[in-house]
Amino acid sequence: MSESNPAHKGLCALAFSGGLDTSWCVSYLLDQGYQVATVTVDTGGFDAAEQARIAGLSQSLGAISHHYLDAREELWQTGLRYLLFGNVLRGQMYPLSVSAERVCQARRIALTARELGAVAIAHGSTGAGNDQVRFDVAFRALCPGAEIITPIRSLALSREQELADLAARGVEVPARAKSYSVNEGMWGTSVGGKETHDSWQHLPDSAWPGGIVDPALAPRSLTIGFAKGEPTSLDGQSLDPVTLIEQLNQIGRQFGIGRGIHLGDTILGIKGRVGFEAPAAHLLIAAHRELEKLVLSGKQLFWKESLGATYGSLIHEGHAFDPLARDLEAFLSSTQQRVSGDVRLLLRPHAVEVQGVRSPHSLMQSKVASYGEGANAWSGAEAAGFAKLFGIGQQVALSAGEVTE
Repeated sequence: MSESNPAHKGLCALAFSGGLDTSWCVSYLLDQGYQVATVTVDTGGFDAAEQARIAGLSQSLGAISHHYLDAREELWQTGLRYLLFGNVLRGQMYPLSVSAERVCQARRIALTARELGAVAIAHGSTGAGNDQVRFDVAFRALCPGAEIITPIRSLALSREQELADLAARGVEVPARAKSYSVNEGMWGTSVGGKETHDSWQHLPDSAWPGGIVDPALAPRSLTIGFAKGEPTSLDGQSLDPVTLIEQLNQIGRQFGIGRGIHLGDTILGIKGRVGFEAPAAHLLIAAHRELEKLVLSGKQLFWKESLGATYGSLIHEGHAFDPLARDLEAFLSSTQQRVSGDVRLLLRPHAVEVQGVRSPHSLMQSKVASYGEGANAWSGAEAAGFAKLFGIGQQVALSAGEVTE
């Protein structure tokens, strides 16, 4: 660790997870002459025991104050609801769980730093991943006058060095000697290990937070209710979105729903691979997409798919504060005015099936016409004329013959 600097430089707000890296950052910042306020933002996965452990660790490390912020409702309101409205699955599979969490965490940490009058703001990200960009961008946008300090990225110390430094100060931070790194959040849990570093390998069943799924597990049916695109009930019981998501995670995890390994492009321009388990996200997106098919027009569905993917890219790539993101949120919200109804799902081990959907705004049971049945708004002759005109362009093109040089 660097030599102690007794000069008082002011207050630094540190994004604090209670892990080894951010614990080492507290000691480093104190040695540099800063007072340290640790800020922990809960976006899912923090029980009471973990909250108490983190607060106690902050105090033992010498932080002047610790701030625990329950941001689950804010995460839903400012991020997840729009990802659901857009049915966003990056690479057709990954629900952007970590991306959305980091945006919310960075925002709350930056705003807390402003409230505390911090002269500096710090995070423990390395120089190798996406999170460093998300934190840096948010901190610069929301705390433009504060210095950004990133000790782990700047010094590139090994975990062994960090443990030794803390031990020398009499602080014991148990190294998480696990084979897999796990980041649990409300919209999903990421899993990293040696298999995710090799594009040919797959995570074993034991690596997933939900563990090994019993193949003989009996199927389960459940019904999700929506009002203007937001989930409002589970099997007829009214629930707020956060509680509903947490219950779906518990149910879906038993069946191994929402597991996969996402291979895609990182913000830094290289390929990355991460395992994930996101039961609630996959169940909700499957149900929501089916309900939209019933109540939205074809052109709405087409543009939602395109603009929803664009919104997801902004969130993933650290552009959550670009004005375009607000424009897309307004568009996505507008499309949800008729997305109300119920969707029935059937869960089996490692599989989910949409079995039924209903809505007072259904476009399927129209008085005008029903697919495969009679039409009240046109005659058979008019339908024949439409079919003829619909194909006339292809008929003309074929009749012109092949193009010769």
